[in-house]
Amino acid sequence: MSGTLNKVMLIGHLGDEVKIHYFEGGNCIARFPLATNESYTNRQTGEKVTNTDWHNIVVRNKAAEICEKYLSKGDKIYVEGRLKNRQWQGEDGNTRYTTEVHVQEFTFLSTKKEAMANASAQPVQQSQQPQPTVAEPKEQSQPVNEPEQDDDLPF
Repeated sequence: MSGTLNKVMLIGHLGDEVKIHYFEGGNCIARFPLATNESYTNRQTGEKVTNTDWHNIVVRNKAAEICEKYLSKGDKIYVEGRLKNRQWQGEDGNTRYTTEVHVQEFTFLSTKKEAMANASAQPVQQSQQPQPTVAEPKEQSQPVNEPEQDDDLPF
C-alpha cells in the first residue's frame, strides 16, 4: 500500500460543555472533551474494572455552531475525523503538546436528558408504547430470476 491513513472513529460522552471561539473572518472553532470507556472483569478478583480515556475534540465553522447549540455535558455522540498534534507555549514558558481529533463527520446519539428519561420510564414505556403505524420502506430484494444463495460468510 503506497498511501497513508489518518482516521479516527469515536463514540463517547461529552465531559464538559462545548466551548466556541469566533474569529474575525466569521469562522469559528469549538472544542470539547469526549470520554470513551472500556470495561472488563478482573480475572483474579472478579471485580468489574472501567477505564476512561479522554479525547480533545475540535469542530469548525457551521458544525461547531450546531454542536454548541445542541450538545451539553453528558450527551452521547459519534465523531469521525483525523488526529492532529499541536504545540504551544504555556504561561510558565514551557512548550506544551496535545493531540486533537479534528472532526469531519458527527452524529448525535442521545442527550443526557433523553438517557435519564428513558432509564426512569423504560418499564412503563415498554408496556404502554403503541406500535408505530407508519409504513417502513421495504428492503431491496433480489430479482425474481435469481434464486437466493445461502453462504456461510459471517457478514
